[in-house]
Amino acid sequence: MFSSYSDFEKIEIHVGKVIKVEEFPKAKKPAYKLWIDFGNLGIKKSSAQITKLYEQEELINRLILAVTNFPPRQIADFISEVLVLGVMLDDGEVVLIQPDRDVAVGKRIL
Repeated sequence: MFSSYSDFEKIEIHVGKVIKVEEFPKAKKPAYKLWIDFGNLGIKKSSAQITKLYEQEELINRLILAVTNFPPRQIADFISEVLVLGVMLDDGEVVLIQPDRDVAVGKRIL
């Protein structure tokens, strides 16, 4: 639980742009492998269970928000380096969160 704003500041959330998407058949639940450009932070990988609401093609060049300072996590044979943020719907599907304007990749959310 957060006790102060400084606790929240420890979580680094940055804007990224999806540059590559692949099917992820080895994941337990249907998912995509994402490669996301975070500007000065480099290109990071993530796994996202968003296959029901998003086609691969519509994810390319989409701006997203992700937590960039959690430890990497192995999912099947893939290392997920960032946590892409979304809103969970009542049916368990996830809607991605994105900036409502075009902003530079790598910018930090405060």
